[in-house]
Amino acid sequence: MPITDIKPEILSEIKGKFAEDSLLAKKATKNSEAIWYVQENREKEIRPPFFHDTDRIIHSTAYTKYIDKTQVFYLCENDNLTHRVLHVQLVAKIARTIGRILRCNEDLIEAIALGHDVGHTPFGHTGERFVSAFLKEKNEGCFCHNVQSFRILKSINLCVQTLDGILCHNGEWLVEEYKSYPEKTKEMLFEEYQKCLKDESHIKNLRSMTLEGCIVRVSDVIAYIGRDIEDAISVHLINKEDIPADICEVLGSTNKEIVNSLVLDVINNSYGKDSIAFSKETFNALDNLKKWNYNNIYNSPKKMCEDNKIQAMFNYVMNALLTENLTGDVKIDYEKWKSKQTKEYFKETGPARIAADYISEMTDDFLMRSHQELVVPKSFGMNFKKQDTLST
Repeated sequence: MPITDIKPEILSEIKGKFAEDSLLAKKATKNSEAIWYVQENREKEIRPPFFHDTDRIIHSTAYTKYIDKTQVFYLCENDNLTHRVLHVQLVAKIARTIGRILRCNEDLIEAIALGHDVGHTPFGHTGERFVSAFLKEKNEGCFCHNVQSFRILKSINLCVQTLDGILCHNGEWLVEEYKSYPEKTKEMLFEEYQKCLKDESHIKNLRSMTLEGCIVRVSDVIAYIGRDIEDAISVHLINKEDIPADICEVLGSTNKEIVNSLVLDVINNSYGKDSIAFSKETFNALDNLKKWNYNNIYNSPKKMCEDNKIQAMFNYVMNALLTENLTGDVKIDYEKWKSKQTKEYFKETGPARIAADYISEMTDDFLMRSHQELVVPKSFGMNFKKQDTLST
């Protein structure tokens, strides 16, 4: 028989050791304050709540897909480029470094960081734009990766504080100071999610209910801003000397220097305070570097030259999902995916949103293979006998 219980005396002792809320800062999120999205019996649970959240996230199917989702540079045959799985690990490491010094809850930080990007589509933010445009065209709201991450992970019953940090993480909206809103309730969180599902303008107003969520949001920017520059240099899109000298003077010119400068600045300006903040000089330099990245990396004509083809690929596959005009592996995978959804899901979800939910879980390679499966004619081989196998 499998072991299902731990000895009561051991359980009592380890719960006391794990629940070290007294060591946390006054405004940090305590383990005793954890709120489950759906209440469950945890009397015999040996893991603290936010630690348990991390386990649920890394064992989810969505987390597994990270490894084959690109970060910024797609269609590049370069093994040195950052993929989504590495990005979330970098965010977690940076956020825990800041959180440890500020005496915040590292378990909550790690859960938010590792789960924050599971809703990303294939082909990164480019794919995100194409899926959102498709939904708007079908009058079924919009698509944003942070909202999709919440949408996916609420089904595995994480803590409200973890889901809140994931929904509010979007590092594209940069501000000088991040304040938490602890008065937020589960109902308020769900209302925010519903608004963002329909109108992306609400996303820029999202603020986390915890300091830990604020730390991850800041760390998201810190993790990608210099790393994307290194990747851009690696694929010969830019040169190191192209980075403006006035920015380098404040932040440094390498990813290591940029990360170190930003982390130390956040710690220096947040220690002992109720918010997570940059100094004005560092914030201005970071804001300018982010704008420079957009102009020279993310929106580079060289990087975007295949985007029209990529959009056509997204639209073709999503429209095929609408009509369920599918064949081969994509048909098998889609049927398997549908079988895992609840009856309530299909009652509450429109066809275009179903297509968006499914395609957002694809990896870059599987989307391209699916498109090829649906578009490129297949050889009959020596005779039509092969079709008997293909059609079953």
